[in-house]
Amino acid sequence: MILHAIGLMSGTSLDGLDICYATFEKRKTWSFQIIQAETIPYPKNWEDKLRNSIHLSAEELLELHSEYGFYLGKLTQDFIQKFELKNIDMIASHGHTVFHQPQKKFTLQIGDGRAIKIQTGLPVVYDFRTQDVLMGGNGAPLVPIGDELLFSQYNACLNLGGFSNISLRINNKRIAFDIAPVNIVLNKLVQEFNKSFDENGDLAKTGNIDEELLQQLNSLDFYKQSHPKSLGIEWCNKNIFPLFENIETLNVLATFTEHVAQQISHVINEHQLKNILFTGGGTFNTYLIEKIREKTTAEIIVPEKEIIDYKEALIFAFMGVLKLKNEINVLSSATGSSHDHSSGIIA
Repeated sequence: MILHAIGLMSGTSLDGLDICYATFEKRKTWSFQIIQAETIPYPKNWEDKLRNSIHLSAEELLELHSEYGFYLGKLTQDFIQKFELKNIDMIASHGHTVFHQPQKKFTLQIGDGRAIKIQTGLPVVYDFRTQDVLMGGNGAPLVPIGDELLFSQYNACLNLGGFSNISLRINNKRIAFDIAPVNIVLNKLVQEFNKSFDENGDLAKTGNIDEELLQQLNSLDFYKQSHPKSLGIEWCNKNIFPLFENIETLNVLATFTEHVAQQISHVINEHQLKNILFTGGGTFNTYLIEKIREKTTAEIIVPEKEIIDYKEALIFAFMGVLKLKNEINVLSSATGSSHDHSSGIIA
């Protein structure tokens, strides 16, 4: 039986909403096909609303939760009409993360799935992270279920987004963890040059590496912790950005890019990985990819643009399909929760 699903993903880098319409079929193993996908950039007012959501009062945040849900519903409806999509079994929405503090047993992704359902008239699965956090997990990363069932031909899958994370098999278990911040830091730094991202890493390439800063970054406690572990913007605000004071931005860019490359290659080498699928917006940062390649003998596979851009949205669509079938869609070996489970709320 072929299932048709739409996945919605809004990442921490706020470059827009990824929408992916795909089919999934299970014979002996699962297979997928991306039929249509696009990124809808956020207009300035929505980018500002989402960026500032962390500072809102409870009342304002609840209002935004509903408003953003209807906005997601409208964007999805427009996407369906634009591509004249007929067969749709369900929509899966990640929402936009405002708070993520699993150690305190909470995480919040806004964009009420019920509003999306009201707007589109289709079943919606949303709020994939909360249940895992309540079960003692990190609520992240969730994508490993897709890596396990849709991309098992690779030793590991590595995503370069707001944060870099990896999933791989060890002792017949799929483990996953965040490695380091990437675009959440780099994109903020290049705003000084009126850019939203450092294309190809061209700006970082012109800076000089500050050895003292590099040492401070590499000695942060997070890198000594064992998995499962995950990062959030709060951690960057506390541990990363204060280190940059009084250092020229170009040099910070160069140093931070080197730091990310060192942390990623360390993980690749430590686990003796042979081939790794790289996806996420940071994969287009050719300077960063070159730096990682210099530091490891593993084969780094950069797939077609469609997979780079939409793998996360694709996997959230897949997680929604698994939830509707009441099958496991979160791996405790990746998140650290008490056991594997089927997560998400169905509207």
